[in-house]
Amino acid sequence: MQFPNSLLFAAAFLAVSGCASPGGHLGQTSGVPVVQEVAEGDTTDDPVALPPLPTVELEPAMAVVPEESIGASAAAGTPVAHSLMIDVAPAGQPPDSSHGGGLPEVEQDAHALYTDAVLRDPWEKYNRRIHRFNNLFDRYILRPLAKGYANAVPAPVRSGVSRFFSNLGTPATALNQLLQGHPVHALQSLGRFTVNTTVGIVGVLDPATRMRIPKRDEEDFGQTLATWGWRDSRYLVMPLLGPRTVRDAAAVAADRRLSPLAYVEDGQAAGALQLLEIVDMRAGLLPMDEARRTAYDEYALVRDAWAQRRTQRIEQDLRRDGD
Repeated sequence: MQFPNSLLFAAAFLAVSGCASPGGHLGQTSGVPVVQEVAEGDTTDDPVALPPLPTVELEPAMAVVPEESIGASAAAGTPVAHSLMIDVAPAGQPPDSSHGGGLPEVEQDAHALYTDAVLRDPWEKYNRRIHRFNNLFDRYILRPLAKGYANAVPAPVRSGVSRFFSNLGTPATALNQLLQGHPVHALQSLGRFTVNTTVGIVGVLDPATRMRIPKRDEEDFGQTLATWGWRDSRYLVMPLLGPRTVRDAAAVAADRRLSPLAYVEDGQAAGALQLLEIVDMRAGLLPMDEARRTAYDEYALVRDAWAQRRTQRIEQDLRRDGD
């Protein structure tokens, strides 16, 4: 077998000119020949001796940037200054922020919030069973009711229903804001409740927003217990009630006593209102059904999404400045 001289010349030209790429051989400690030796017994001329390709060693904590990327004043191959260095941190850890290349403080806070473990789930086996039971109840009872409600009731009416139930929860929010040490927020919430209950027709309308009375996030006794120091709590899935923690489960009784529906004397009316509240809330979650259906682990998706949101709200309570 004879190689044309033109082919050998072309291979030599590519190697010398630097157009041949080392590909996946970066980091090797010896050069890699571009043209292998001619097979034994070949009667061709002596093969062209080619110089080995230079080796490239990557530093673990910095990257070299071409000089055209950082200006003509930088010498080629010079390691980039700290402001342009790329830190290589272990998986799951944020880059070191001791120099300008680190994450801003806000991004570090977000990283800590969403990457650290936000709760423990030692009862996962039990929780998964209750989660499956809740999903069956949702699939055959609650979700059909929510879809029928969303299809039959116009969106403006559904919005009014949601505002009505949100307004009913405002006194509980105000009390928990007071218990958390935010009296100004509590007074603002009570002001919204008074205006929306009277002028807003028991909360169906929201004139308080047009009057620029600030609207605060809803608060419950579980969040209050967290601000008092009960931060670490185990994850718990409750039948029909869904995701909780042990701390939040202990606070359910207090939350129910703070609900105005607990003081409705007509049991049937109170039950109908509670069912309407649940169906209205479930209708608002219908857009999430597709994400849950296609999730690799739907239990983990629900748990992590709920835990992140819960932790975020508690962190907001803790970071608020004193009134």
